[in-house]
Amino acid sequence: MQRPLRVIIIGAGMGGLSAACALRQRGIEAEVYERAPSLGEVGAGVQLGPNGVKVMSALGLEKVLLERGFEPNRTLTLNWDDASVRQSGSMREYAARFGSSYITIHRADLHRIFVEGLGNARVHLGRSCTGVETIDRTSIARFSDGSEVEADIIVGADGIRSTIRRDLFGETAPRFTNSIAWRCMIDIRHVPDRVGPGGSVCLTSGDHVSWYGPNGQVICYPIGDGSVLNIFAGHSSESWVDESWSIPSSGQELLAAYKGWNGALLGMFEHVEHCFKWGIFDRNPIREWTRGRITLLGDAAHPTMPNLAQGANMAIEDGYVLARSVAEHPADPELALRNYVAERQPRTARVTLQSRANFENTMKIPPAPPLDRNWIFEFDATRPTSAPESP
Repeated sequence: MQRPLRVIIIGAGMGGLSAACALRQRGIEAEVYERAPSLGEVGAGVQLGPNGVKVMSALGLEKVLLERGFEPNRTLTLNWDDASVRQSGSMREYAARFGSSYITIHRADLHRIFVEGLGNARVHLGRSCTGVETIDRTSIARFSDGSEVEADIIVGADGIRSTIRRDLFGETAPRFTNSIAWRCMIDIRHVPDRVGPGGSVCLTSGDHVSWYGPNGQVICYPIGDGSVLNIFAGHSSESWVDESWSIPSSGQELLAAYKGWNGALLGMFEHVEHCFKWGIFDRNPIREWTRGRITLLGDAAHPTMPNLAQGANMAIEDGYVLARSVAEHPADPELALRNYVAERQPRTARVTLQSRANFENTMKIPPAPPLDRNWIFEFDATRPTSAPESP
């Protein structure tokens, strides 16, 4: 009698935990190894499009997601200077159009939903992976404390600076995208009731608002119970010299970067108390993510710019598709991984490249309209998109 498959996941981010939940749902043994000493995702808000929410539903996590997240009323795109409307549309109709709602949530709350769904006993903390390899039919992960763990499959979900990716494909630096971003939050009460020429644009506390202007964009949306406004402020930059991915910043630095933008937006910035600054990096798409019985997932495989708000969504989709493929081919893990990559690589590559194109559009004067995202939202990762490879 064949023993159950054992899968080891390196990294307890959204993608790694999504994969673990989906594998356990199918009765496959899955253990997560995380280098951090405690669980808790840093950052501010995250946007789950209908495509990501479909996966949460399939994992049995949609109910708690809707309880802890927020569904915006409408989307507004405003000009940077006079706050006049460029585009607008309802977001409450997304469920009917795309099969699921659009949900905004604090990153830590989304992370907690996955952890609760999986159970802390299956996550090993303070375990920094230093290397992996496949020997015959066994994959091996080695850790900084000298320990080793064997599995049938190892999944590298350890981010853009992935140790697993380095071992599989060599050391390469990620690409600086000539873009930086501030992430911060303010109380929703500081959102003005009216903006635009003569106060012609009425804002509500449930709006998802994007400001487009010279050298950047600012995305504002409510999270949680709607009492907090998340702010993502992207800005072009020629260099990023700090070794950290994020460094403490300030509301004053944020105000200085957007000097000359609309007064209503700057007025919101004046209420920022805590602010961090990120350098934005990505990588060119690669065709293969797998060597032997070791594969990549999420940012380890396809880090992308945030201009489509799809980074977390792609990682969550990856986790579900990986689990489905492994469950379909329990006797042939290498076939399972080939099918997983064949299904995921074209979609994630397209998202990566369109995210770059969206960023380039924001740099144009005047900024070009955002590119179509319907094809992203319509997709359902819980359904196979192509015929599996034959054994």
